[in-house]
Amino acid sequence: MVRKIKAKQVLRLHAQSLSGRMIARSLGVSRDSVAMVIKTAADAGIVFDDVSAKSDDEVYALLFPGRNEHESAYRQPDWPAVHRELARVGVTLRLLHAEYRDSCLSDGVPAMGYDRFCKLYQSYVVAHGITSRVERKAGSTIEVDWAGPTLGIVDPVSGESATVYLFVACLPFSRYAFVEPALDMKETTWLACHVAMYEWLGGSTPRLVCDNLKTGVVAHPREGEIVLNERYRALADHYSTAVLPGRVRRPRDKASVENTVWHATMALAGAMRNRTFHSLPELKTAIREWLAAYNSAPFQKREGSRQAVFDEMERPLLTPLPAVRFEVAEWSYARKVQANCHIAYNNNWYSVPYAYVGRTVDARVGADRLEIWCD
Repeated sequence: MVRKIKAKQVLRLHAQSLSGRMIARSLGVSRDSVAMVIKTAADAGIVFDDVSAKSDDEVYALLFPGRNEHESAYRQPDWPAVHRELARVGVTLRLLHAEYRDSCLSDGVPAMGYDRFCKLYQSYVVAHGITSRVERKAGSTIEVDWAGPTLGIVDPVSGESATVYLFVACLPFSRYAFVEPALDMKETTWLACHVAMYEWLGGSTPRLVCDNLKTGVVAHPREGEIVLNERYRALADHYSTAVLPGRVRRPRDKASVENTVWHATMALAGAMRNRTFHSLPELKTAIREWLAAYNSAPFQKREGSRQAVFDEMERPLLTPLPAVRFEVAEWSYARKVQANCHIAYNNNWYSVPYAYVGRTVDARVGADRLEIWCD
């Protein structure tokens, strides 16, 4: 009976001069249990002020050390090792339980069943304030999205302000984050942010989870094939990744980035609230500095940091970047070659060999060059 009552609450009420009968009635326990707690505390010279900062379990263990503690008949797995192994591709709880069972059989000791094994692992996860890795593997997924909150830059000459949008990426396993500022959310900017993300990470993952933005996904039916934007598919092929858009109105499909978007953008907005930026490169430099500190900050409920987990367990598993950088380019179709051997694009003239005069060509416009294509 003593095990089921909160010994700390008994001492608190006793310190308030409540009788044993009133304490028992208030807590819904027997008077004998209350009397036992009070007597044990008195014999040990313990009063409520001595244990006010301790938890209920700590107070109970202090008053009744070793009571109701039973040693398990089964060999206890190495839970930290189990947690680390689950981060590896192809490793499941069932596989780890089979290995644990074989080890117990070879040593001639009893082994717990699979259900108990899973429940104890979940208890370990909860007790240590960490996240289960049953559905998360190191170096396997990147989740990306646009953040809701925005920042701004101010022209130093005219004083006009411009809205800056934030592209946010997150690796679910380590919670390692990346933020890229942009002046718009157009398709070209969307692709350029991905290129910057991969270069920041130093590699790519087999899966890329995004929202159903028109800049990346043309159609996402409930049944049938997902239709990606042609340029987005080209980027995915270049970095050897598969684009897996989250289901419509299913935020849990990319829960990590949804949470990181909120947490990172709120922290970033707070850190930048008293600063004024006059150009996008200036803001980007400040965000990079803040991002390094954000990823290096220690976790609140477990050891390490985003940066430490990423460097130790995810970076080695990333797919190396291609030797050639992906070029974000736009196409302008059906441009007619004029009699002066030029085509017009964006109020400029570009020369074409005279043999193509009168023909229709396509222009591919990159960051530093324009290519003219003809069938």
